[in-house]
Amino acid sequence: MNGWVWFITAGLAVVIIALLMKVYLLKKSAREIKTAFIEKTEKDTNTLIHISGHDADMRELASAINSQLRVFHESRQKFEHGDLELKEAITNISHDLRTPLTAIYGYLRLLKTEDCPETRQNYLSAIEARTQALKQLTEELFHYTIAASDTEELPLEKVTVNGVLESCILSYYAVLTQHNITPQISVTDKKIERTLNENALSRIFGNIINNAVKYSDGDLTVSLTEDGTITFSNHAAGLTEVQVGRLFDRFYTVNTARKSTGLGLSIAKTLTEKMNGTISAAYENSIIIIRISFP
Repeated sequence: MNGWVWFITAGLAVVIIALLMKVYLLKKSAREIKTAFIEKTEKDTNTLIHISGHDADMRELASAINSQLRVFHESRQKFEHGDLELKEAITNISHDLRTPLTAIYGYLRLLKTEDCPETRQNYLSAIEARTQALKQLTEELFHYTIAASDTEELPLEKVTVNGVLESCILSYYAVLTQHNITPQISVTDKKIERTLNENALSRIFGNIINNAVKYSDGDLTVSLTEDGTITFSNHAAGLTEVQVGRLFDRFYTVNTARKSTGLGLSIAKTLTEKMNGTISAAYENSIIIIRISFP
């Protein structure tokens, strides 16, 4: 009888020791997770939590926390990138506003002391040009705000892409010829119909053509294929792959003279994606190639 008691007592002691070891290891893993979690959230690091224990539940907990850490790291990176982009945007907008305003103020001061009618007229023409630049800036900012707004829904309807593209090219034909650009147009005879917003589609095409006017070496090729892909291409020897890769960035301008806010192609990208389309830019053999496709 005493042997059975000792046997049971020894068995219970082993179980208790095992449970105590289990609790110790669980607490150790919990402490490791706590320490690592604090470190990962407070420091700018992409490393994940690792624990020394082999308990399946604690490893599953660490894995779940790591999944959330990845989301947290991605969100922090997006926030930091957006913060830098916002600061750059404020700087660019301030520059764009200050330049024409400074010029207008200067010409107005000159007008006060100028008696020559011809010179006064020149000053007034310069003021008008700067005022037009300000008007264009405010309009681009307004249209970008509307395009980027999550609350602004685009009413969609069945649209014939061929007609919108041809109409847009025709409306810009005078501007193109003024810049000695004769567009080469290739549009399929097949009717390409998509569920889109016609005004948004026209703005997309118009902004891309405006971009060609700024950067083209004197040519522009526009095509619409049977699968619905729209392609704009033109020679632009003065650009680089890095510059072309940033053309869709908000407020980015290749020309440091800043003839625009750099919002045109960003608006085109935003509107395209709002209508579930894709838009991309490539630079091959000194040629900018912009492709658009809608499902």
